Amino acid sequence: MGTGPVGHFSRAVVEVGQPLNYELSYLHDPAEEVIFPDSLAAFGPFEYAGRRWLPTRTENGRSLDRVVYRLRTFSLAPVQALQLPVLVLRGPHDTLHLLPPLARVQLRRVAPTLSGTAASPPTLHGGYRWLPLAAAFNYPFWLAGLAGLLALGGGAWALYGRRWRQRYGRYKRRKNHVYFLAQFARNAERFTLSRSASVVERTVALWKNYLSSLDNNNLSSLTTKELTQYFDNNDEVRRALRATDRVVYGNLLSEDAQEVDAAFQRLRAFAEQRYASLASE
Repeated sequence: MGTGPVGHFSRAVVEVGQPLNYELSYLHDPAEEVIFPDSLAAFGPFEYAGRRWLPTRTENGRSLDRVVYRLRTFSLAPVQALQLPVLVLRGPHDTLHLLPPLARVQLRRVAPTLSGTAASPPTLHGGYRWLPLAAAFNYPFWLAGLAGLLALGGGAWALYGRRWRQRYGRYKRRKNHVYFLAQFARNAERFTLSRSASVVERTVALWKNYLSSLDNNNLSSLTTKELTQYFDNNDEVRRALRATDRVVYGNLLSEDAQEVDAAFQRLRAFAEQRYASLASE
């Protein structure tokens, strides 16, 4: 067996809170099972901050184990000591505790010593004026509030977004329908006054564009035959568009003017039916 463990500090003087190394070493027989203290050992009055194991060295039939502990102290005692045991296992029920000599370190005070007795506190000066401080913007608070609002808005959109889109779509469709009826009535009145083929052409174009917005499809470039087929060969649409085609592409006669008035009525009635069918969905 060796001569016993040895422990010493890396320096003789330390300040409050300053890191300090304590090295514990033990020279022993290589056959011995040796255990050094871990982080749960009693390091008082020091605080444990870490450790570093050094490789075992064996020379001339002797093994040297060393551990360097990193410590800190916040005690104000002038002289502070440490003595960590080394355990030697000799059997299942036999453990030998070996203590090194006490290692001491002196505390260096960096704060000025107060005059007078230790019980008397320093004199406080009065008569100071409060200085106003500029208000600082609370970025974490507002960012957290913004994140909460975004999360709340995202949850509301996930729950009610589809309903809101449907409601907005119905509102927009109703507004477009009212605008179409007003424009269509104005064009019909102009035709009554002017009996102009260009007014008939603009009215049919207005009707096609409106139905395109209802069906979300481009119908303005379709011919009369194609439109009739698109609307399932609707007889009212076929008769109305044939009457307007005779006026636009032929000569406007007095009897054609009466047919155009009836065609406008058919086109308007079909547009209202189409709108009512979509509004009921």
